Order: sequence, then C-alpha cells, then structure tokens
Amino acid sequence: MRPEDFLPYTASAILAHRMRSFLTALGIAVGIAAVILLTSIGEGVHQFVLAEFTQFGTHLIAVQPGKTSTHGGPSAGVISSVRALTLEDAEALKRAPYIEYVNPSLQGNADVEFGGKTRRTTIFGEGPDMPLAFRMKVRTGSFLPPDEAASARAFTVLGAKLKEELFGSNNALGARVRIGSEKYRVIGVMEPKGQVLGFDLDDAAYIPAARALEMFNREGLMEIQVTYRPDARMEAVEAGLKKILLARHGREDFTLIPQQKMLEVLGSVLDVLTFAVGALGGISLLVGAVGISTIMTLSVGERTSEIGLLRALGAGRSQVLWLFLGDAALLAAVGGVSGLALGIGLAQLLHILVPALPVHTPLSFALLAEGVAVAIGLAAGVMPARRAALLDPVEALRAE
Repeated sequence: MRPEDFLPYTASAILAHRMRSFLTALGIAVGIAAVILLTSIGEGVHQFVLAEFTQFGTHLIAVQPGKTSTHGGPSAGVISSVRALTLEDAEALKRAPYIEYVNPSLQGNADVEFGGKTRRTTIFGEGPDMPLAFRMKVRTGSFLPPDEAASARAFTVLGAKLKEELFGSNNALGARVRIGSEKYRVIGVMEPKGQVLGFDLDDAAYIPAARALEMFNREGLMEIQVTYRPDARMEAVEAGLKKILLARHGREDFTLIPQQKMLEVLGSVLDVLTFAVGALGGISLLVGAVGISTIMTLSVGERTSEIGLLRALGAGRSQVLWLFLGDAALLAAVGGVSGLALGIGLAQLLHILVPALPVHTPLSFALLAEGVAVAIGLAAGVMPARRAALLDPVEALRAE
C-alpha cells in the first residue's frame, strides 16, 4: 500500500462505524480534558503562589529571632534565652559584604483616627529602606526618613486604601492622624499594591520601627529583611550575616531564611502537587485505552476477510500491523484534540466564573497530552493489530 493511501484507508475504516468510533474517541477526549483541566488549575496555582513570593525580588534573606532546629532528648524545664533582634543588629548588618538594603520590621494592629473617622488596621514598623528592599513605590510625598532610633520622628506613610478611607479625594500630606495613643504627621502615600499572602498592604500605615517597638511594647523586631547584590553568591552573603550576628549575640540564636531556598522548596512541592492532580485525571485515560483495545479487537474479527484479501494482494504482515495501529492512533488523536479543546474551554470558563481562581495551560502540557493520547492509542492497539498481522491469509479469506 502506498503511503498516500494509508490515511484515507484508515479513515474510511473508522467512518464505517461512526457511532462506535465516536464513543471510543470520547473516552480519550474525557480523559485528556480531565488532565488538561486539573493540570491547568494546578499550574495556575503554582504560578500564582510563586508570583506572590517573587514580586518583592528574589535576592532577599529574612533574619528571624530564635534558632530553627531539632534536638533530641527531653526539653522540659529548659529556659529559653533567645536574644531579641534589635535596631542595632539591623544597623550592624549593613556592614556585611554584598548587602544593598537592610530593613528592620515588625507589625501589629491599632486604630488610625482622623476627622472623626476611625479605622482598625495593620501598622507596619519599618526602616527607611523598606520601599527599596521590597520594590514598593511612594505615590505622593516621601517615605520615612533615616532618623536615629532614639530620635525617630512621629511620621507616617499611609497605604492607598487607608488614605481613601480617611481622606477621600482630599490631600493627606501634612495632616496629623492619631495612631494608637499618639499623633503622627502624614508625609507620604504609597502606590496601590494589593493583597500579598493575606496582608492588604494598601489598608495599612507605616511608621518608624523604633516607634512601633514602643507602641506594641516589644523588646525586639519580628524580622530583619536583607537584600543583596544579584551578582553575589547566596552562601557568601549568609556567611557574612552569620559572622556579624554571632559576634553580637555570642551564639547562633537566630535563623536565616533565604528566599531562593524557600522558592526552591515551594516550587518542588507545587510541582509534585501539579503532577499528582494531573495523574488523578490521567486515570480516566485508562478507560479510554480499554475502549480502544476492545473496539480494535472487534474490528479484527469483523475485518478478517478483508485482511485475507489484503494479504492475498501482496500486503505484508508489517503493513497489516500498521494499518490497525493507524486506526487506533487516529482514534486516539481525534479524541485527544477534542479533549484538548474541551479541557482548555472548561478551564477558561472556570476562570471566568471564578476570577480569583488562577488557571494556566502551558503549550507544553497541551502537546504532551496529545502525545500521550496517541501513545495510548498505539499501546492499546498493539495486541489486536498483532493478531490481525498473524492471521493466515487462506483462512482469513474463508472467513465470512
């Protein structure tokens, strides 16, 4: 048989039993659609979470008080002597090699009052480098000045949403608002940032870290964020930070959390989750494979005399084998394309109905799914096709 006759002959065999072929392809289509839909959701969540973590940059190390470690033996009666992280620690870390910005940080909740309006919101105690460290911008005015900790002035910068709630369309710069029990002068308003990991950065007020320590009656900072140069090795930066803190604290009672390592672990977990979700959808592909194998077995029985005629006209066993494998592969390919269209359509429809649900279908997933569909068709058709190829031509011609 000539190559140009192969596809029309295979297609005619499938079209001879339209309903049966449709139901067989439908089994593959449903399986592919399930895989595409579930992996689209998984990949969408994957990208959403990584985007949330990387929008502030990737060359970031968080320094937290307390050593995160596991020790054997009983711990009852052991008194913790963890030294708090201080503003002086943050100043000292600026001398570490490769460092760009250092930001002392803590947070709490307090009432913000102006003009008879009161709003309970998040108060961030930050350093003057916070916008630079986290790639945030001030819309109007300026951010907190680099005052000494002992003489930090009562200045505040408002988030975009908090400014709208308290001032509306009026200018907020220069106004005095009450935060907690003290009055602060508004010197800036931040650009809208939205929610990040559950925190609404727009519905917040930013005050000097030294004043936040007094407001919330804390001995130390919750965290010190350090950003380093992109050309620096993370290990070298960690070593420099650790050396300074060990000299100041006398022992390792702090934890360094590089964002790169956190992203690697998070990415691995999300990859496994996406694969597991896709595998669950892939189970339905087994049903489609069983359907193809069953239909091809029936087809061999129905076309026995046709096989005998082909062999009598000179067709070899390999040609007969590939004819039946072509039937199976074509059925699976048609089902795969239909499943792709159905899965992508359902994913986009789900995103329209639930805009907060991230959905993303990479081209590589679509191509892989179609390849899997064809491979399943070939695998399911091997045994029936081999049986057809091994039929005796004379006995096949006698079949009715």
